[in-house]
Amino acid sequence: MPQIRPSIIGVLAAVVALSIDQITKAVVIANQAALATGSSIVPGFNLVMYRNDGVSFGLLGGAPRWGLIVLSLVICLWLALLLVRSHCSIETLAYGAIIGGALGNITDRLRHHAVIDFLDFYIGSAHWPAFNMADVFVISGVGLLLIAPWWSSRRNSA
Repeated sequence: MPQIRPSIIGVLAAVVALSIDQITKAVVIANQAALATGSSIVPGFNLVMYRNDGVSFGLLGGAPRWGLIVLSLVICLWLALLLVRSHCSIETLAYGAIIGGALGNITDRLRHHAVIDFLDFYIGSAHWPAFNMADVFVISGVGLLLIAPWWSSRRNSA
């Protein structure tokens, strides 16, 4: 069976991450009236619709949209270069997940002038800042990058 090049795995991860992110946001936007005040799914988790004009946790809110877009694109290009140069499948998967998530949020900034967040986790009255699937892919990709050296050394010793 032919082996898949690691860079292909990363590109597929980016496409899947971007697609899932944009599909979930389209569903949220289509139901924005129902989600304006939040919709309880289970205790500790609501679906909401929040427009975040900043970055993670609302930091840099009010910053120029074009500046955030340019910064995100530069980071995506740098990660794409790392993806192409990597020979480790888990690293390329991680880079692809981060790129796909970042492109999802860039798409929001271009289309909606803000990032659409909708996942609201809470305990009692303490809410974690709302986030979206792009954020999930970015964080998951970073987590994979953190375990990639351990994973590679484990596979090489087997």
